[in-house]
Amino acid sequence: MTAEQDLREKLRKIEALFAGAATAGEKAAAGAAAERIRARLGKAAGSEAAVEIKFSVPDIWSRQLFIALCRRYGISPFRYRRMHRQTVIVKAPRSFIDHVLWPEFQELSAALSAYLCEITEKLIREEVHGETADAEERDEPKQLTR
Repeated sequence: MTAEQDLREKLRKIEALFAGAATAGEKAAAGAAAERIRARLGKAAGSEAAVEIKFSVPDIWSRQLFIALCRRYGISPFRYRRMHRQTVIVKAPRSFIDHVLWPEFQELSAALSAYLCEITEKLIREEVHGETADAEERDEPKQLTR
């Protein structure tokens, strides 16, 4: 299995977890997970008012993921004119955001970041230079005193 296939499988499992899949069969049917999450959003929307919440997601990859996840569940992410590009506003029930959307985003973002880090390091090691460790740390030079 390739690293990309591993990531895809991990993302499906994370989604199944937040959809409330109880059995192995449900977890295998990850395609239905998004529908179950949309149903949870609908239930929350019927019992509590939607609130507008502002998120700051500075990393472009994470922001793309967050916006896509919102859209997947029928939430329209937006920002007001003159807001920073990293700002994303969503209007949804607070319980859905706190218990489903944001925790799922954090899990998916961590998986995606790990994958991107692994791929980037591999490409640098193979195409630029074999050593990818951080720069060494040195003591500062002594200052001349007057």
